[in-house]
Amino acid sequence: MNNGYEIRWHGRGGQGAKTAALLLADVAFQTGAYVQGFPEYGPERMGAPITAYNRISQNQIRVHSNIYTPDLVVVVDETLLESVDVTAGLKENGALIVNTKRSAEEIRPLLKGYKGEIYTLDAREISVKALGKYFPNSPMLAAAVAVSNVMGWSSFMHEMRASYQHKFAKKPEVIDGNMKALEMTYQALEKDLKHNKKMSA
Repeated sequence: MNNGYEIRWHGRGGQGAKTAALLLADVAFQTGAYVQGFPEYGPERMGAPITAYNRISQNQIRVHSNIYTPDLVVVVDETLLESVDVTAGLKENGALIVNTKRSAEEIRPLLKGYKGEIYTLDAREISVKALGKYFPNSPMLAAAVAVSNVMGWSSFMHEMRASYQHKFAKKPEVIDGNMKALEMTYQALEKDLKHNKKMSA
């Protein structure tokens, strides 16, 4: 796709990968971008592998297929690394984000020779600290925006707060917890983002 950015999400049913893709499309749309956010439909049962996609562009999007050569792949459940070729088609200058306690160096041998950027994030730790429960979709969504830079971070935070306020109007603690999870995610990735930016300069 010309002048656009494509993301593929891998997760399991019930983890929020589809929700994260749809929410990313919504907040990107609010910033004036053309967007697509959609799941690949299969047996939608709890725990089953699922795939979702985003296209984000400043130009009108005319393609409506699945995404086969993504710029970014987000893996919400690291157990999928053992059964799914998550880097299939991933561009050489693209990036991979994995929800795991392990480092990028520990993950790389599982990736069938992929040589691009790898970011790892412990979304469980972040969401439990911020929300008291394990909801990986908010941290992984924040990670996708931070790594892809498809929108400015301040714009993203503004739109996410508006979205949370709409959905959780009577639960201010949920709004604050989700916003804290987004902030903690950026802080967790900031060092690697600066390092990789310097290396590619």
